[in-house]
Amino acid sequence: MNDVLAVDRIAIVGLGLIGGSIALGLARAGFAGECVGAVVNADERERALSCGLVDHVEIGAARAATNADVVIVAVPLGQAESVFVEIADVIGPQSIVTDVGSAKADVMANAQNGLGAAYPRFVPGHPIAGTEHSGPEAGFAELFDGRRVVLTPDDQADVGATAFVSGLWQALGAHVTQLSAATHDRLLAATSHLPHALAFTLVDALATGDDADTVFDYAGGGFADLTRIAASDPAVWRDIFAANRNAVVAALDDYIGALGETRRAIANDDAPAVFERIQRAQAARSRLTLQKL
Repeated sequence: MNDVLAVDRIAIVGLGLIGGSIALGLARAGFAGECVGAVVNADERERALSCGLVDHVEIGAARAATNADVVIVAVPLGQAESVFVEIADVIGPQSIVTDVGSAKADVMANAQNGLGAAYPRFVPGHPIAGTEHSGPEAGFAELFDGRRVVLTPDDQADVGATAFVSGLWQALGAHVTQLSAATHDRLLAATSHLPHALAFTLVDALATGDDADTVFDYAGGGFADLTRIAASDPAVWRDIFAANRNAVVAALDDYIGALGETRRAIANDDAPAVFERIQRAQAARSRLTLQKL
């Protein structure tokens, strides 16, 4: 067994898509210790238990994190700091804390504030994997297979803790890389946060427009492909946009500029310019498909 999987107790705070998939992935990988989850209310507790995600489910993070070797914080970004505060007094001096948040600079500041002296054993992480589904029923063990996980430890980070978390993700089937928090947030704003903002805005604009009663009756596969992620959890994405607002606004500004160029080319009947942009995009998208990202 991988040494990473030989610890006695892993606590997962938040048992939605990501937290639930981590729990199922650990079981698949052969974790034989105790896996305990933490949720916010009795309804979520019953749902998580019915899905068989973990051995035990506690209401509240502190009880789950007590005596845990590893605490994985998998809650919406807006709830992360309160979790760090809640677990700070119950984790042991050798406990490792990590997270799965999509915006790293913000969550690292929250962890430093909330964990205090335990902050060096916090390893910020982000699995670039997901679906538009949410809740305890959404998890599946294969979610991270072949996917990229980014760790963004700073100069205070404990090297051993970082190596442990890297090994944990590898056991779940992921490829692990490291970036600075600033670089991560800029790149993910462009490739994840911006697409979600566009999908939400497009669907909302059509749903509140003059043809709202009929427009979706004529939507085809292309519309479904483009807007699939608009079905994502609103609370999760509200928190992501807030946590990474500067990078998201910069990405939106760049996109609005590019969209303006496309609009002008179409309005001016500039077929060569339109074709050139489409051709560049088609070639870039083909390379992306070949890379299976």
